[in-house]
Amino acid sequence: MTDDAAPVDHRPEEILAFWEIARVRAGVVRLVSVTGPDVHGTLVPPTWSFGDNPALADSLLAAVLDGEKTGTSTALAEFRHGDESLPVRGDLSIIVDSAGHPAALIRTTAVETVRFDEVDEEFAASEGEDDRSLASWRVEHEKYWRRVLEPLGEQFSPEMPVVTERFELLYPRPSDRGATATASAH
Repeated sequence: MTDDAAPVDHRPEEILAFWEIARVRAGVVRLVSVTGPDVHGTLVPPTWSFGDNPALADSLLAAVLDGEKTGTSTALAEFRHGDESLPVRGDLSIIVDSAGHPAALIRTTAVETVRFDEVDEEFAASEGEDDRSLASWRVEHEKYWRRVLEPLGEQFSPEMPVVTERFELLYPRPSDRGATATASAH
């Protein structure tokens, strides 16, 4: 769950239908899968959205779909308080919009834990937010983590560890975007 996932209304049937299309189109068909009568009996990648509010979830998803966002970051403290594991290279995720509609299949390509004040310009730009500068990344992420960490009893610090994750968009590819809109409309 990167950038602290926004709460979403999960749509199991829609997510399963998206996964069936996305894994074939993305070439992820050689997975050993466990299937059952519904999505709860099927091995499907984790499903989440970016950000901590609907507007942020949708704007960051749009940046992923446009190819502007290929990185994300999470305060290590969020993992300690959450129920998910740290991401690892090769992880697949289904990204949903603020209403819980599946919209993208991504694969993690690199993960590194660094101090907040050690995040570099190149990584900041990969997040595809604001003006893509390191200065803007630091200002906006400090605000974000102060807001998100306080309820967890954690404090923001320039020295705090941040999990940086790079990913690639597997589906939809630009030529597949119309197919995704059709699939997710049902």
